[in-house]
Amino acid sequence: MYKAVIFDLDGTILNTLDDLYYSTNYALVKYNLNKRTYEEIRCFVGNGVKVLIEKAVGENHQHLVDNVILEFKNHYKEHSLDHIKEYDGIKEVLIELKRKGLKLAVVTNKFNQAAQDIINKYFNGIFDIVLGETKELNRKPHPDMCNYVLQKLKVSSTEALYVGDSDVDIMTAKNANLKCISCSWGFRTKDELFSSGANIIIDNPFDIIKYL
Repeated sequence: MYKAVIFDLDGTILNTLDDLYYSTNYALVKYNLNKRTYEEIRCFVGNGVKVLIEKAVGENHQHLVDNVILEFKNHYKEHSLDHIKEYDGIKEVLIELKRKGLKLAVVTNKFNQAAQDIINKYFNGIFDIVLGETKELNRKPHPDMCNYVLQKLKVSSTEALYVGDSDVDIMTAKNANLKCISCSWGFRTKDELFSSGANIIIDNPFDIIKYL
């Protein structure tokens, strides 16, 4: 019987892509680099801000990565809530899971302060723990973050579900020995999820309840 559900953030419980797109391009322009398309940013996200910016600046400008990251973070701190959209039904599902007595967590490669700010704004009091990227733990798909959360929640990997929208999430769940549910409403297509090894793909947040 499951006792906890761990959720990814971007593309799983909230559509944050617009603000990531605007902040990335703001930072690129600051260093006279070419803007990236919405589709490119969609494909770049999932592995944390460092990987996002490394991909966005391109191979010929890797020496600017640290500077562009700083510009991105400064802009994103001020604008991370500008265009966020809550996925239909997700809050109702979270409330129902909470009502059933499950422990809920967020594990995301978004830098930790941004993750805390966003969850406090949209889901204040719902999650038992929210964990973003920190220097102390390896980011996803390494299992460190999930293992840390499982320890804090006092549940085993067999007692928890993992819900995410990307190849990174599929790998994370596998590395942490968690059953993974992939959602089709996020930043990856069904074909991309299948090709990444997804075993369960759902089209509606309420389908999560069926697997408890």
